Amino acid sequence: MSTTLIPAPPRPASQDAVLAFAWDADEFTASDVMGATGFTRSTTIDAMDALVDLGLLAELPNARLAGDYRKGRPARRFVLRSEAAVLVGVDAGHVHVTATVTDLRSRALATRRATLVVDADEARVRAERIESVVDDALADAGRSRADVLAICVGVPAPVDAAGRSPRHPSGFWERMNPGLVDALAWAPIVRIDNDASLAAVAEGSVGAAAGCRDFIALLAGSRLGAGVVVDGNLLRGRHGGVGEMVAFDHVIGVEGASGLGQRATEWASEAAATGELSAGSALSAIPAGELDARAILEAAAHGDADALRIAERVGHALARIVSVLGSMFDPQRVVVSGGISAGVEEVVAAARRFLPTDLDLPAPELVASGLGADVVVVGAVAAAAESARTSALTVWASPATR
Repeated sequence: MSTTLIPAPPRPASQDAVLAFAWDADEFTASDVMGATGFTRSTTIDAMDALVDLGLLAELPNARLAGDYRKGRPARRFVLRSEAAVLVGVDAGHVHVTATVTDLRSRALATRRATLVVDADEARVRAERIESVVDDALADAGRSRADVLAICVGVPAPVDAAGRSPRHPSGFWERMNPGLVDALAWAPIVRIDNDASLAAVAEGSVGAAAGCRDFIALLAGSRLGAGVVVDGNLLRGRHGGVGEMVAFDHVIGVEGASGLGQRATEWASEAAATGELSAGSALSAIPAGELDARAILEAAAHGDADALRIAERVGHALARIVSVLGSMFDPQRVVVSGGISAGVEEVVAAARRFLPTDLDLPAPELVASGLGADVVVVGAVAAAAESARTSALTVWASPATR
């Protein structure tokens, strides 16, 4: 993760508190803020007026003009100017890039998707392509780079606290995160993070782990990756490698970091090649080159015996993965996230049956995410919003100087 800030003069803490209140409120009055913060009326009004001058709050017509006034002096009413700037969340995957632009309340304004040419996956070209998708999404929203307050990008690589990825023996991590914290420095607030970590942000904010303080979001399509939250804190490590799954190369019954979707595809293809699929199986009717995880899981959901057998085998591997993660991090819940989650119920059900009962710690609850393939971009938007709320006043300039 990285946050790039522009120094600003000191300001009263009351402005931060009032802005935080406004971000969660609809329209409000000074009395509403005073009740929540304990500030005096004069301090509250000074802070609200300062935020109006900055363009972050708008003063609404008073109750008399709005037709709601009965008697006495009408209270001044305020609201967050959600249109004052935009947030950008990006899922910069190995093959696909998705960018979503939202207002300050995280309401989506536009989304752009693009497919990358993996054979031309040179770092500089990749960074330019990601920026191009962001620019296209901004244009679709009727905005430009000048309107961006915060941007967050998720990448399939470990990311340290400075937003940079360590060297990889094959150079893969450097290609996935080609200095994005520098390439996107035109935005006031920039956060680069691991994609599984952002999946955890999404699951914890609006997904299957909402309200849970100890959980793991497991991205499990083509490769395994984990976003780990312990005691409400997203774990990272010195090089951002807490959620890397290379250790499973040494775990019997898992033997590698291949994702659930990749395992299902490989095992179904092997069964087809060796003639193990029954003639009446839905899988035997699918050409070898078109046999993928979605088709296999869909067949399993419809009761196909061969597909169910493969789903059970994948579930056995998932149970082993969950039991190891459970022993390492003691989560309350493990959420299977990403595109694979849409049809993974048969696999999850099998994994629940296979979870060991002789662990020293209770086995974690295992569930499938409801956020689907957009979980990383949802988490990126949530992380951009979190960074914006924390640092908005540090980087914000008045409308006249923006």
